[in-house]
Amino acid sequence: MTTTLHDPAVRDLIARLFTEAERDDERSPGRPAPTATPQERSDLLEDVYMPISARGGDLLYALVRAARPQTVVEFGTSHGISTLYLAAAVRDNGIGHVTTTELSATKVKAARSNIEAAGFSHLVTVLEGDALTTLGTVDGPIGLALLDGWKEMCLPVLRLIEDRLAPGALVVGDDSTFASMSDYVTYVRDPGNGYVSIDFPVEDGMELSCWTGR
Repeated sequence: MTTTLHDPAVRDLIARLFTEAERDDERSPGRPAPTATPQERSDLLEDVYMPISARGGDLLYALVRAARPQTVVEFGTSHGISTLYLAAAVRDNGIGHVTTTELSATKVKAARSNIEAAGFSHLVTVLEGDALTTLGTVDGPIGLALLDGWKEMCLPVLRLIEDRLAPGALVVGDDSTFASMSDYVTYVRDPGNGYVSIDFPVEDGMELSCWTGR
């Protein structure tokens, strides 16, 4: 059976975006100052894609197909590459909706354009602004969450949506090998916090966590 990821329009769009992302080092203006706010960092890096890997995208697609979540939440849209994988899975499931959030207005515009080009606009809502505000408006139960924004914010975002996670919900923390993800990884690996969690060896790591509740 052919999946949406094999649709030429979707496949070629994702390939083009990954090709553009390979030029991130050329676009990057350098490391933001340690004192920069998330908004300042987002504005400074508005042209940098910072995508998941293709293998990570395939994993996200498979997880959504398997879990068949009604509500998918993403923290950190960027130019929408990971969002396309999530939306493709939702389309192929025949149920569900993706709500994603991004701080950079430039990236919000680019992501919406890419989502529209793939024919996924009816499957995705892109919220502009601070995830600690925007994701507070999303109704549960949330069946799958991808946390791929600023790493020091992944744990606060998780705590924000935690009371709306469905039993057995999957939570994916990207770039789990980064030092800035250490608090997040420690939290989800503590059984007392209600998760069963394992690391998946893809690119800079993905932490796969299943919410069992407390």
